[in-house]
Amino acid sequence: MSSIPSSIGNFCNLHYLDLSYNNFNGSLPEIIDGTETCNSKSPLPNLQVLDLSDNQLQGSIPSSIGNFCNLHYLDLSYNNFNGSLPEIIDDLSDNQLQGSIPNLIGNLSNLYNLNLRNNQLSGTLTEQRFWKLSNLEDLNIDSNSFHLDVSSNWTPPFLLSTLSMGSCHIGPAFPTWLQSQKNLMYLDLSNASISSSIPNWFWNISSKLDNNLTGSIPSTINNCSSLIVLDLGNNNLSGMIPKSLDQLQLLKSLHLNHNKLSGELPSSLRNLTGLDVLDLSYNNLSGQIPAWIGTAFQNLVILNLRSNMFSGRLPSLLSNLSSLHVLDLAQNNLMGEIPVTLVELKAMTQDHNMSISSLYDNRSSSWYEERLIVITKRLILEYNKTLSLVVSIDLSDNNLSGKFPDGITKLFGLVFLNLSMNHIIGRIPESISKLRQLSSLDLSSNKLFGSIPSSMSLISSLGYLNLSNNNFSDKIPFIGQMSTFTESAFAGNPNLCGAPLVIKCQDEGTDKRQSGVEDKIDCGFVDQWFYLSIGLGFAVGILVPYFVLAMRRSWCVAYFDFVDKIVKWLLFRKRVTYVRNHAQRK
Repeated sequence: MSSIPSSIGNFCNLHYLDLSYNNFNGSLPEIIDGTETCNSKSPLPNLQVLDLSDNQLQGSIPSSIGNFCNLHYLDLSYNNFNGSLPEIIDDLSDNQLQGSIPNLIGNLSNLYNLNLRNNQLSGTLTEQRFWKLSNLEDLNIDSNSFHLDVSSNWTPPFLLSTLSMGSCHIGPAFPTWLQSQKNLMYLDLSNASISSSIPNWFWNISSKLDNNLTGSIPSTINNCSSLIVLDLGNNNLSGMIPKSLDQLQLLKSLHLNHNKLSGELPSSLRNLTGLDVLDLSYNNLSGQIPAWIGTAFQNLVILNLRSNMFSGRLPSLLSNLSSLHVLDLAQNNLMGEIPVTLVELKAMTQDHNMSISSLYDNRSSSWYEERLIVITKRLILEYNKTLSLVVSIDLSDNNLSGKFPDGITKLFGLVFLNLSMNHIIGRIPESISKLRQLSSLDLSSNKLFGSIPSSMSLISSLGYLNLSNNNFSDKIPFIGQMSTFTESAFAGNPNLCGAPLVIKCQDEGTDKRQSGVEDKIDCGFVDQWFYLSIGLGFAVGILVPYFVLAMRRSWCVAYFDFVDKIVKWLLFRKRVTYVRNHAQRK
Protein backbone atom coordinates (compact mmCIF):
# COMPACT_ATOMS: atom_id res chain seq x y z
CA MET A 1 0.00 0.00 0.00
CA SER A 2 1.04 3.63 -0.54
CA SER A 3 0.97 6.49 1.93
CA ILE A 4 -2.21 8.09 3.24
CA PRO A 5 -3.25 10.95 0.88
CA SER A 6 -3.47 14.39 2.44
CA SER A 7 -6.69 15.00 0.51
CA ILE A 8 -8.46 12.89 3.10
CA GLY A 9 -8.90 16.18 4.94
CA ASN A 10 -11.64 17.09 2.45
CA PHE A 11 -14.10 14.72 4.19
CA CYS A 12 -15.57 17.50 6.28
CA ASN A 13 -18.44 15.45 7.72
CA LEU A 14 -16.34 12.41 8.64
CA HIS A 15 -16.91 11.18 12.22
CA TYR A 16 -15.08 7.84 12.22
CA LEU A 17 -11.88 6.94 10.37
CA ASP A 18 -10.29 3.49 10.87
CA LEU A 19 -7.36 2.51 8.63
CA SER A 20 -5.76 0.11 11.11
CA TYR A 21 -4.13 -3.25 10.27
CA ASN A 22 -2.95 -2.25 6.79
CA ASN A 23 0.47 -1.62 5.30
CA PHE A 24 0.36 2.14 4.89
CA ASN A 25 3.86 3.56 4.90
CA GLY A 26 5.45 6.94 4.72
CA SER A 27 4.83 9.78 7.11
CA LEU A 28 1.54 10.92 8.55
CA PRO A 29 0.20 13.57 6.16
CA GLU A 30 -0.52 17.13 7.19
CA ILE A 31 -4.24 16.43 7.11
CA ILE A 32 -4.89 20.12 7.35
CA ASP A 33 -4.30 20.31 3.58
CA GLY A 34 -7.52 20.93 1.71
CA THR A 35 -9.50 22.05 4.74
CA GLU A 36 -10.42 25.31 3.06
CA THR A 37 -13.50 23.45 1.81
CA CYS A 38 -14.71 22.92 5.38
CA ASN A 39 -16.66 25.60 7.14
CA SER A 40 -14.30 25.47 10.08
CA LYS A 41 -10.86 26.67 11.02
CA SER A 42 -9.90 23.15 12.14
CA PRO A 43 -9.35 20.11 9.91
CA LEU A 44 -11.97 17.36 9.89
CA PRO A 45 -14.07 19.32 12.38
CA ASN A 46 -16.47 16.41 13.07
CA LEU A 47 -13.89 13.65 13.46
CA GLN A 48 -14.25 11.84 16.81
CA VAL A 49 -12.37 8.57 16.23
CA LEU A 50 -9.06 8.19 14.37
CA ASP A 51 -7.39 4.75 14.31
CA LEU A 52 -4.21 4.30 12.26
CA SER A 53 -2.68 1.55 14.40
CA ASP A 54 -0.73 -1.46 13.09
CA ASN A 55 0.68 0.10 9.95
CA GLN A 56 4.21 1.05 8.89
CA LEU A 57 3.92 4.78 9.31
CA GLN A 58 7.09 6.61 10.33
CA GLY A 59 8.52 10.01 10.96
CA SER A 60 7.21 12.50 13.50
CA ILE A 61 3.60 13.02 14.46
CA PRO A 62 2.45 16.36 12.99
CA SER A 63 1.39 18.99 15.47
CA SER A 64 -1.67 19.67 13.32
CA ILE A 65 -3.32 16.62 14.94
CA GLY A 66 -3.81 18.88 17.92
CA ASN A 67 -6.33 20.87 15.90
CA PHE A 68 -8.90 18.05 15.94
CA CYS A 69 -11.19 19.81 18.36
CA ASN A 70 -13.80 17.02 18.65
CA LEU A 71 -11.44 14.05 18.70
CA HIS A 72 -12.28 11.57 21.48
CA TYR A 73 -10.17 8.59 20.47
CA LEU A 74 -6.77 8.49 18.78
CA ASP A 75 -4.79 5.28 18.19
CA LEU A 76 -1.40 5.50 16.45
CA SER A 77 0.12 2.46 18.16
CA TYR A 78 2.32 -0.18 16.51
CA ASN A 79 3.95 2.10 13.94
CA ASN A 80 7.47 3.49 13.63
CA PHE A 81 6.91 7.07 14.76
CA ASN A 82 9.79 8.90 16.37
CA GLY A 83 10.60 12.36 17.58
CA SER A 84 8.92 14.23 20.40
CA LEU A 85 5.37 13.69 21.65
CA PRO A 86 2.70 16.01 20.22
CA GLU A 87 0.40 17.89 22.54
CA ILE A 88 -2.57 15.62 21.89
CA ILE A 89 -2.16 11.95 22.71
CA ASP A 90 -4.23 8.86 23.28
CA ASP A 91 -2.83 5.48 22.17
CA LEU A 92 0.72 5.97 20.91
CA SER A 93 2.09 2.73 22.30
CA ASP A 94 4.81 0.59 20.72
CA ASN A 95 6.57 3.31 18.77
CA GLN A 96 9.97 4.96 19.23
CA LEU A 97 8.77 8.20 20.74
CA GLN A 98 11.15 10.15 22.95
CA GLY A 99 10.96 13.11 25.26
CA SER A 100 8.39 13.87 27.94
CA ILE A 101 4.61 14.17 28.14
CA PRO A 102 3.50 17.75 27.34
CA ASN A 103 1.81 19.75 30.11
CA LEU A 104 -1.25 20.22 27.93
CA ILE A 105 -2.32 16.65 28.62
CA GLY A 106 -3.70 17.74 31.98
CA ASN A 107 -6.41 19.78 30.20
CA LEU A 108 -7.83 16.90 28.12
CA SER A 109 -10.95 16.43 30.22
CA ASN A 110 -12.61 14.04 27.71
CA LEU A 111 -9.67 11.64 27.53
CA TYR A 112 -10.56 8.16 28.80
CA ASN A 113 -7.71 6.02 27.44
CA LEU A 114 -4.02 6.96 27.61
CA ASN A 115 -1.61 4.33 26.30
CA LEU A 116 2.06 5.24 25.89
CA ARG A 117 3.57 1.83 26.68
CA ASN A 118 6.80 0.57 25.18
CA ASN A 119 8.36 3.83 23.98
CA GLN A 120 11.47 5.73 25.03
CA LEU A 121 9.66 8.43 27.00
CA SER A 122 11.00 9.87 30.22
CA GLY A 123 10.55 12.76 32.59
CA THR A 124 8.71 13.49 35.82
CA LEU A 125 4.96 13.08 36.11
CA THR A 126 3.45 15.48 38.63
CA GLU A 127 -0.09 15.98 39.79
CA GLN A 128 -0.53 18.81 37.25
CA ARG A 129 -0.12 16.35 34.37
CA PHE A 130 -3.38 14.65 35.50
CA TRP A 131 -5.16 17.84 36.61
CA LYS A 132 -8.39 17.57 34.59
CA LEU A 133 -8.37 13.93 33.48
CA SER A 134 -11.60 13.17 35.29
CA ASN A 135 -12.84 10.73 32.61
CA LEU A 136 -9.64 8.70 32.40
CA GLU A 137 -10.32 4.96 32.82
CA ASP A 138 -7.28 3.24 31.33
CA LEU A 139 -3.70 4.41 31.96
CA ASN A 140 -0.77 2.49 30.51
CA ILE A 141 2.71 4.03 30.65
CA ASP A 142 4.50 0.70 31.06
CA SER A 143 8.06 0.17 29.72
CA ASN A 144 9.17 3.80 29.77
CA SER A 145 11.39 5.76 32.16
CA PHE A 146 8.89 7.97 33.93
CA HIS A 147 9.32 9.18 37.50
CA LEU A 148 6.10 9.67 39.44
CA ASP A 149 6.28 12.60 41.84
CA VAL A 150 3.02 13.12 43.74
CA SER A 151 2.28 13.90 47.38
CA SER A 152 1.32 11.17 49.81
CA ASN A 153 -2.16 12.66 50.26
CA TRP A 154 -2.89 13.13 46.55
CA THR A 155 -6.32 12.02 45.37
CA PRO A 156 -6.46 11.58 41.57
CA PRO A 157 -9.41 13.07 39.68
CA PHE A 158 -10.01 9.76 37.89
CA LEU A 159 -11.23 6.26 38.77
CA LEU A 160 -9.20 3.78 36.77
CA SER A 161 -10.19 0.31 35.61
CA THR A 162 -6.72 -0.63 34.37
CA LEU A 163 -3.37 0.76 35.52
CA SER A 164 -0.03 -0.36 34.14
CA MET A 165 3.08 1.47 35.39
CA GLY A 166 5.64 -1.31 35.12
CA SER A 167 9.29 -0.22 34.87
CA CYS A 168 8.40 3.29 36.07
CA HIS A 169 9.95 4.77 39.20
CA ILE A 170 7.08 4.94 41.72
CA GLY A 171 8.67 3.93 45.04
CA PRO A 172 10.19 3.49 47.42
CA ALA A 173 6.88 3.89 49.26
CA PHE A 174 3.80 1.98 48.16
CA PRO A 175 1.56 4.53 46.32
CA THR A 176 -1.12 5.61 48.80
CA TRP A 177 -3.24 7.24 46.08
CA LEU A 178 -4.20 3.73 44.92
CA GLN A 179 -6.50 3.61 47.94
CA SER A 180 -8.98 5.79 46.03
CA GLN A 181 -9.08 3.50 42.97
CA LYS A 182 -12.09 1.36 43.83
CA ASN A 183 -12.77 0.23 40.26
CA LEU A 184 -9.40 -1.35 39.47
CA MET A 185 -9.60 -4.60 37.53
CA TYR A 186 -5.97 -4.79 36.40
CA LEU A 187 -2.85 -3.49 38.15
CA ASP A 188 0.78 -3.82 37.04
CA LEU A 189 3.41 -2.24 39.28
CA SER A 190 6.20 -4.64 38.37
CA ASN A 191 9.78 -3.36 38.55
CA ALA A 192 8.49 -0.06 39.94
CA SER A 193 11.20 0.45 42.62
CA ILE A 194 8.77 -0.21 45.50
CA SER A 195 10.54 -1.47 48.58
CA SER A 196 8.01 -0.91 51.36
CA SER A 197 5.50 -3.53 52.51
CA ILE A 198 2.02 -3.81 51.04
CA PRO A 199 -0.35 -1.81 53.30
CA ASN A 200 -3.40 -3.44 54.86
CA TRP A 201 -5.89 -1.25 53.01
CA PHE A 202 -4.67 -2.70 49.72
CA TRP A 203 -6.45 -5.98 50.41
CA ASN A 204 -9.77 -4.16 50.40
CA ILE A 205 -9.38 -3.12 46.76
CA SER A 206 -7.53 -6.18 45.47
CA SER A 207 -10.42 -8.65 45.27
CA LYS A 208 -11.16 -7.65 41.64
CA LEU A 209 -7.57 -7.46 40.46
CA ASP A 210 -5.68 -9.56 37.96
CA ASN A 211 -2.39 -8.65 39.59
CA ASN A 212 1.28 -8.78 38.89
CA LEU A 213 2.35 -8.43 42.52
CA THR A 214 5.93 -9.08 43.54
CA GLY A 215 7.65 -9.39 46.91
CA SER A 216 6.51 -11.44 49.88
CA ILE A 217 3.13 -11.75 51.54
CA PRO A 218 3.23 -9.29 54.47
CA SER A 219 2.86 -10.73 57.95
CA THR A 220 0.45 -7.89 58.74
CA ILE A 221 -2.13 -9.59 56.57
CA ASN A 222 -3.49 -11.09 59.78
CA ASN A 223 -5.05 -7.68 60.47
CA CYS A 224 -7.64 -8.47 57.79
CA SER A 225 -9.41 -10.73 60.24
CA SER A 226 -12.78 -10.55 58.46
CA LEU A 227 -11.51 -12.12 55.24
CA ILE A 228 -13.54 -15.03 53.92
CA VAL A 229 -11.61 -15.41 50.65
CA LEU A 230 -7.93 -14.66 50.08
CA ASP A 231 -6.97 -15.01 46.44
CA LEU A 232 -3.41 -13.95 45.61
CA GLY A 233 -3.03 -16.43 42.77
CA ASN A 234 -1.30 -15.69 39.47
CA ASN A 235 1.28 -13.23 40.78
CA ASN A 236 5.03 -13.20 41.32
CA LEU A 237 4.96 -13.42 45.11
CA SER A 238 7.99 -15.06 46.68
CA GLY A 239 9.24 -15.99 50.12
CA MET A 240 7.51 -18.21 52.66
CA ILE A 241 3.85 -18.43 53.56
CA PRO A 242 3.49 -16.21 56.66
CA LYS A 243 2.62 -17.97 59.89
CA SER A 244 0.23 -15.13 60.73
CA LEU A 245 -2.30 -16.45 58.22
CA ASP A 246 -3.72 -18.58 61.01
CA GLN A 247 -5.33 -15.44 62.46
CA LEU A 248 -7.81 -15.35 59.56
CA GLN A 249 -10.28 -17.52 61.41
CA LEU A 250 -13.19 -16.79 59.05
CA LEU A 251 -11.23 -17.83 55.96
CA LYS A 252 -12.95 -20.42 53.77
CA SER A 253 -10.97 -20.17 50.54
CA LEU A 254 -7.20 -19.67 50.23
CA HIS A 255 -5.61 -19.33 46.77
CA LEU A 256 -1.85 -18.77 46.60
CA ASN A 257 -1.40 -20.68 43.37
CA HIS A 258 0.92 -19.72 40.49
CA ASN A 259 3.48 -17.77 42.51
CA LYS A 260 7.08 -18.38 43.57
CA LEU A 261 6.46 -19.24 47.22
CA SER A 262 8.99 -21.54 48.86
CA GLY A 263 9.66 -23.35 52.12
CA GLU A 264 7.50 -25.77 54.06
CA LEU A 265 3.86 -25.39 54.97
CA PRO A 266 3.67 -23.58 58.31
CA SER A 267 2.00 -25.70 60.96
CA SER A 268 -0.03 -22.66 62.01
CA LEU A 269 -2.23 -23.21 58.95
CA ARG A 270 -3.90 -26.04 60.83
CA ASN A 271 -5.82 -23.38 62.76
CA LEU A 272 -7.79 -22.46 59.64
CA THR A 273 -10.32 -25.15 60.43
CA GLY A 274 -13.07 -23.61 58.32
CA LEU A 275 -11.22 -23.94 55.02
CA ASP A 276 -13.20 -25.33 52.08
CA VAL A 277 -10.54 -24.70 49.44
CA LEU A 278 -6.74 -24.81 49.72
CA ASP A 279 -4.94 -24.14 46.44
CA LEU A 280 -1.14 -23.84 46.70
CA SER A 281 -0.39 -25.25 43.26
CA TYR A 282 2.44 -24.13 40.99
CA ASN A 283 4.90 -22.85 43.60
CA ASN A 284 8.24 -24.02 44.96
CA LEU A 285 6.97 -25.40 48.27
CA SER A 286 8.96 -28.30 49.69
CA GLY A 287 9.12 -30.76 52.58
CA GLN A 288 6.62 -33.48 53.36
CA ILE A 289 2.89 -33.09 53.06
CA PRO A 290 1.99 -32.71 56.74
CA ALA A 291 -0.30 -35.33 58.26
CA TRP A 292 -2.25 -32.64 60.13
CA ILE A 293 -3.94 -31.67 56.86
CA GLY A 294 -6.06 -34.78 57.27
CA THR A 295 -7.19 -33.86 60.78
CA ALA A 296 -7.41 -30.06 60.67
CA PHE A 297 -9.55 -29.45 57.61
CA GLN A 298 -12.69 -31.51 58.09
CA ASN A 299 -14.63 -29.30 55.65
CA LEU A 300 -11.99 -29.24 52.94
CA VAL A 301 -13.47 -29.84 49.49
CA ILE A 302 -10.48 -29.00 47.26
CA LEU A 303 -6.84 -29.74 48.08
CA ASN A 304 -4.53 -28.68 45.26
CA LEU A 305 -0.76 -28.94 45.87
CA ARG A 306 0.10 -29.61 42.25
CA SER A 307 3.52 -28.76 40.75
CA ASN A 308 5.60 -28.12 43.86
CA MET A 309 8.58 -29.94 45.35
CA PHE A 310 6.85 -31.95 48.08
CA SER A 311 8.58 -35.22 48.91
CA GLY A 312 8.13 -38.22 51.18
CA ARG A 313 5.12 -40.49 51.50
CA LEU A 314 1.45 -39.71 51.18
CA PRO A 315 0.03 -39.38 54.70
CA SER A 316 -2.63 -42.00 55.36
CA LEU A 317 -4.58 -39.45 57.42
CA LEU A 318 -5.67 -37.78 54.19
CA SER A 319 -8.49 -40.31 54.28
CA ASN A 320 -10.03 -38.28 57.13
CA LEU A 321 -10.96 -35.55 54.64
CA SER A 322 -14.53 -36.77 54.42
CA SER A 323 -15.71 -33.77 52.37
CA LEU A 324 -12.90 -33.91 49.81
CA HIS A 325 -13.94 -33.85 46.13
CA VAL A 326 -10.63 -32.91 44.50
CA LEU A 327 -7.20 -34.27 45.47
CA ASP A 328 -4.46 -33.00 43.17
CA LEU A 329 -0.89 -33.82 44.22
CA ALA A 330 0.54 -34.24 40.71
CA GLN A 331 4.03 -33.17 39.65
CA ASN A 332 5.83 -33.50 42.97
CA ASN A 333 8.46 -35.90 44.31
CA LEU A 334 6.19 -38.14 46.36
CA MET A 335 7.22 -41.75 46.89
CA GLY A 336 5.99 -44.98 48.43
CA GLU A 337 2.69 -46.78 48.06
CA ILE A 338 -0.70 -45.17 47.62
CA PRO A 339 -2.44 -45.52 51.01
CA VAL A 340 -5.17 -48.14 51.02
CA THR A 341 -7.12 -45.78 53.28
CA LEU A 342 -8.02 -43.61 50.26
CA VAL A 343 -11.16 -45.69 50.03
CA GLU A 344 -12.38 -43.80 53.09
CA LEU A 345 -12.75 -40.50 51.19
CA LYS A 346 -16.48 -40.55 51.80
CA ALA A 347 -17.47 -37.65 49.54
CA MET A 348 -16.00 -39.51 46.57
CA THR A 349 -18.17 -42.56 47.18
CA GLN A 350 -21.32 -40.57 46.40
CA ASP A 351 -22.86 -39.94 43.00
CA HIS A 352 -24.16 -36.49 43.95
CA ASN A 353 -21.99 -33.80 45.46
CA MET A 354 -22.57 -30.52 47.22
CA SER A 355 -22.30 -27.17 45.47
CA ILE A 356 -19.02 -25.35 46.13
CA SER A 357 -19.04 -23.02 43.15
CA SER A 358 -19.45 -19.76 45.08
CA LEU A 359 -19.13 -18.15 48.49
CA TYR A 360 -21.29 -15.29 49.78
CA ASP A 361 -20.10 -12.42 51.95
CA ASN A 362 -22.95 -10.97 54.02
CA ARG A 363 -21.07 -7.79 54.88
CA SER A 364 -20.33 -6.75 51.31
CA SER A 365 -23.36 -8.53 49.80
CA SER A 366 -21.09 -10.00 47.15
CA TRP A 367 -20.35 -13.42 45.72
CA TYR A 368 -16.96 -14.97 45.10
CA GLU A 369 -16.98 -17.56 42.34
CA GLU A 370 -14.68 -20.48 43.00
CA ARG A 371 -12.69 -21.86 40.08
CA LEU A 372 -10.48 -24.86 39.51
CA ILE A 373 -8.07 -25.80 36.74
CA VAL A 374 -8.24 -29.51 35.91
CA ILE A 375 -5.71 -31.07 33.55
CA THR A 376 -7.40 -34.05 31.95
CA LYS A 377 -7.77 -35.62 28.54
CA ARG A 378 -4.55 -33.74 27.65
CA LEU A 379 -6.54 -30.54 27.99
CA ILE A 380 -6.52 -27.71 30.53
CA LEU A 381 -10.10 -27.22 31.66
CA GLU A 382 -11.40 -24.50 33.98
CA TYR A 383 -14.43 -25.21 36.12
CA ASN A 384 -16.44 -22.63 38.04
CA LYS A 385 -20.20 -22.88 37.90
CA THR A 386 -19.98 -26.62 37.22
CA LEU A 387 -17.31 -27.20 39.85
CA SER A 388 -19.66 -29.35 41.90
CA LEU A 389 -19.53 -31.97 39.12
CA VAL A 390 -15.78 -32.47 39.54
CA VAL A 391 -14.63 -35.45 41.62
CA SER A 392 -10.98 -36.06 40.91
CA ILE A 393 -7.80 -37.78 42.11
CA ASP A 394 -4.58 -36.81 40.32
CA LEU A 395 -1.33 -38.30 41.65
CA SER A 396 0.48 -38.29 38.31
CA ASP A 397 4.14 -37.52 37.68
CA ASN A 398 5.53 -38.60 41.05
CA ASN A 399 7.64 -41.56 42.20
CA LEU A 400 4.82 -43.61 43.68
CA SER A 401 5.21 -47.39 43.68
CA GLY A 402 3.48 -50.50 44.97
CA LYS A 403 0.39 -52.28 43.70
CA PHE A 404 -2.58 -50.68 42.02
CA PRO A 405 -4.93 -49.70 44.88
CA ASP A 406 -7.94 -52.00 44.36
CA GLY A 407 -9.91 -50.09 46.98
CA ILE A 408 -10.01 -47.03 44.74
CA THR A 409 -12.75 -48.76 42.76
CA LYS A 410 -15.07 -48.17 45.71
CA LEU A 411 -14.98 -44.42 45.12
CA PHE A 412 -18.09 -44.62 42.97
CA GLY A 413 -18.32 -40.87 42.41
CA LEU A 414 -14.91 -40.52 40.72
CA VAL A 415 -15.01 -38.58 37.45
CA PHE A 416 -11.27 -38.11 36.82
CA LEU A 417 -8.53 -40.55 37.87
CA ASN A 418 -4.90 -39.99 36.88
CA LEU A 419 -2.09 -42.17 38.26
CA SER A 420 0.18 -41.86 35.23
CA MET A 421 3.99 -41.45 35.22
CA ASN A 422 4.70 -43.40 38.41
CA HIS A 423 6.06 -46.89 39.14
CA ILE A 424 2.81 -48.66 40.04
CA ILE A 425 2.68 -52.42 39.46
CA GLY A 426 -0.05 -55.06 39.50
CA ARG A 427 -3.27 -55.61 37.56
CA ILE A 428 -6.31 -53.51 36.92
CA PRO A 429 -9.09 -55.16 38.93
CA GLU A 430 -12.30 -56.32 37.25
CA SER A 431 -14.14 -54.21 39.81
CA ILE A 432 -13.06 -51.04 38.00
CA SER A 433 -16.36 -51.25 36.14
CA LYS A 434 -18.03 -50.04 39.36
CA LEU A 435 -16.75 -46.53 38.60
CA ARG A 436 -19.82 -45.72 36.52
CA GLN A 437 -19.21 -41.93 36.68
CA LEU A 438 -15.64 -42.16 35.38
CA SER A 439 -15.01 -39.80 32.47
CA SER A 440 -11.21 -39.91 32.26
CA LEU A 441 -8.77 -42.67 33.24
CA ASP A 442 -5.01 -42.26 32.76
CA LEU A 443 -2.75 -45.07 33.98
CA SER A 444 -0.03 -44.57 31.37
CA SER A 445 3.72 -44.87 31.98
CA ASN A 446 3.61 -47.30 34.91
CA LYS A 447 4.51 -50.98 35.28
CA LEU A 448 1.04 -52.51 35.22
CA PHE A 449 0.70 -55.97 33.70
CA GLY A 450 -1.80 -58.70 32.91
CA SER A 451 -4.93 -58.57 30.80
CA ILE A 452 -7.07 -55.48 30.40
CA PRO A 453 -10.35 -56.29 32.18
CA SER A 454 -13.23 -56.84 29.78
CA SER A 455 -15.49 -55.22 32.38
CA MET A 456 -14.07 -51.83 31.35
CA SER A 457 -16.29 -51.98 28.28
CA LEU A 458 -19.25 -51.42 30.62
CA ILE A 459 -18.11 -47.94 31.73
CA SER A 460 -20.32 -46.05 29.29
CA SER A 461 -19.27 -42.61 30.65
CA LEU A 462 -15.58 -43.17 29.87
CA GLY A 463 -14.53 -40.56 27.29
CA TYR A 464 -10.75 -40.68 27.67
CA LEU A 465 -8.50 -43.68 28.30
CA ASN A 466 -4.71 -43.93 28.34
CA LEU A 467 -3.08 -47.27 29.20
CA SER A 468 0.03 -46.71 27.10
CA ASN A 469 3.59 -47.59 28.12
CA ASN A 470 2.87 -50.42 30.54
CA ASN A 471 3.29 -54.22 30.38
CA PHE A 472 -0.26 -55.26 29.57
CA SER A 473 -0.68 -58.48 27.58
CA ASP A 474 -3.24 -60.61 25.74
CA LYS A 475 -6.07 -59.46 23.53
CA ILE A 476 -7.65 -56.03 23.98
CA PRO A 477 -11.37 -56.34 24.89
CA PHE A 478 -12.36 -54.17 21.92
CA ILE A 479 -16.10 -54.18 22.62
CA GLY A 480 -18.62 -51.77 24.08
CA GLN A 481 -17.12 -48.49 25.25
CA MET A 482 -13.61 -49.86 24.69
CA SER A 483 -14.22 -49.87 20.94
CA THR A 484 -14.33 -46.04 20.94
CA PHE A 485 -10.60 -45.65 21.71
CA THR A 486 -7.78 -45.43 19.20
CA GLU A 487 -4.41 -47.18 19.03
CA SER A 488 -2.70 -44.43 21.06
CA ALA A 489 -4.60 -45.50 24.19
CA PHE A 490 -2.79 -48.87 24.16
CA ALA A 491 0.58 -48.05 22.55
CA GLY A 492 3.82 -49.08 24.24
CA ASN A 493 2.52 -52.44 25.48
CA PRO A 494 4.51 -54.96 23.37
CA ASN A 495 2.46 -57.96 24.51
CA LEU A 496 -0.93 -56.49 23.67
CA CYS A 497 -2.67 -57.56 20.48
CA GLY A 498 -5.91 -57.20 18.61
CA ALA A 499 -7.89 -54.18 17.48
CA PRO A 500 -7.28 -51.28 17.41
CA LEU A 501 -3.60 -52.28 17.27
CA VAL A 502 -2.15 -53.55 13.98
CA ILE A 503 -0.64 -56.52 15.87
CA LYS A 504 -2.88 -59.55 15.48
CA CYS A 505 -3.23 -62.12 18.22
CA GLN A 506 -1.69 -65.56 17.51
CA ASP A 507 -4.93 -67.46 18.03
CA GLU A 508 -6.75 -65.34 15.42
CA GLY A 509 -5.14 -67.31 12.47
CA THR A 510 -5.75 -70.65 14.18
CA ASP A 511 -9.37 -69.72 14.73
CA LYS A 512 -9.79 -68.89 11.04
CA ARG A 513 -8.20 -72.21 9.92
CA GLN A 514 -10.30 -74.14 12.39
CA SER A 515 -13.38 -72.39 11.11
CA GLY A 516 -12.49 -73.37 7.51
CA VAL A 517 -12.11 -77.05 8.43
CA GLU A 518 -15.42 -77.00 10.25
CA ASP A 519 -17.07 -75.41 7.22
CA LYS A 520 -15.73 -78.18 4.97
CA ILE A 521 -16.94 -80.85 7.34
CA ASP A 522 -20.33 -79.20 7.53
CA CYS A 523 -20.52 -78.92 3.72
CA GLY A 524 -19.65 -82.65 3.25
CA PHE A 525 -22.22 -83.60 5.81
CA VAL A 526 -24.89 -81.58 4.00
CA ASP A 527 -23.97 -83.09 0.59
CA GLN A 528 -24.31 -86.66 1.90
CA TRP A 529 -27.79 -86.01 3.23
CA PHE A 530 -28.78 -84.27 -0.01
CA TYR A 531 -27.99 -87.24 -2.24
CA LEU A 532 -29.41 -89.72 0.24
CA SER A 533 -32.72 -87.88 0.28
CA ILE A 534 -32.86 -87.89 -3.56
CA GLY A 535 -32.32 -91.68 -3.67
CA LEU A 536 -34.93 -92.31 -1.02
CA GLY A 537 -37.43 -90.11 -2.85
CA PHE A 538 -36.91 -91.99 -6.11
CA ALA A 539 -37.31 -95.36 -4.44
CA VAL A 540 -40.44 -94.28 -2.63
CA GLY A 541 -41.93 -92.92 -5.88
CA ILE A 542 -41.45 -96.27 -7.60
CA LEU A 543 -42.17 -98.79 -4.85
CA VAL A 544 -45.23 -97.22 -3.21
CA PRO A 545 -47.46 -97.38 -6.36
CA TYR A 546 -46.21 -100.94 -7.02
CA PHE A 547 -47.14 -102.21 -3.58
CA VAL A 548 -50.53 -100.47 -3.73
CA LEU A 549 -51.43 -102.05 -7.10
CA ALA A 550 -50.17 -105.48 -6.07
CA MET A 551 -52.44 -105.59 -3.07
CA ARG A 552 -55.69 -105.84 -5.20
CA ARG A 553 -56.00 -107.23 -8.72
CA SER A 554 -59.05 -105.12 -9.51
CA TRP A 555 -57.05 -101.88 -8.76
CA CYS A 556 -54.30 -103.09 -11.07
CA VAL A 557 -56.74 -103.88 -13.98
CA ALA A 558 -58.53 -100.55 -13.56
CA TYR A 559 -55.24 -98.64 -13.45
CA PHE A 560 -53.82 -100.17 -16.64
CA ASP A 561 -57.20 -99.78 -18.47
CA PHE A 562 -57.07 -96.11 -17.60
CA VAL A 563 -53.50 -95.85 -18.85
CA ASP A 564 -54.49 -97.61 -22.15
CA LYS A 565 -57.33 -95.14 -22.73
CA ILE A 566 -55.05 -92.15 -22.17
CA VAL A 567 -52.47 -93.55 -24.61
CA LYS A 568 -55.13 -94.29 -27.30
CA TRP A 569 -56.57 -90.80 -26.93
CA LEU A 570 -53.14 -89.17 -27.30
CA LEU A 571 -52.42 -91.28 -30.46
CA PHE A 572 -55.82 -90.32 -31.95
CA ARG A 573 -55.16 -86.61 -31.36
CA LYS A 574 -51.76 -86.94 -33.00
CA ARG A 575 -53.26 -88.63 -36.13
CA VAL A 576 -55.97 -85.98 -36.51
CA THR A 577 -53.42 -83.22 -36.30
CA TYR A 578 -51.24 -84.90 -38.95
CA VAL A 579 -54.18 -85.30 -41.44
CA ARG A 580 -55.16 -81.63 -41.11
CA ASN A 581 -51.65 -80.38 -41.67
CA HIS A 582 -51.22 -82.66 -44.73
CA ALA A 583 -54.54 -81.47 -46.29
CA GLN A 584 -53.54 -77.80 -45.90
CA ARG A 585 -50.27 -78.37 -47.76
CA LYS A 586 -52.21 -79.75 -50.82
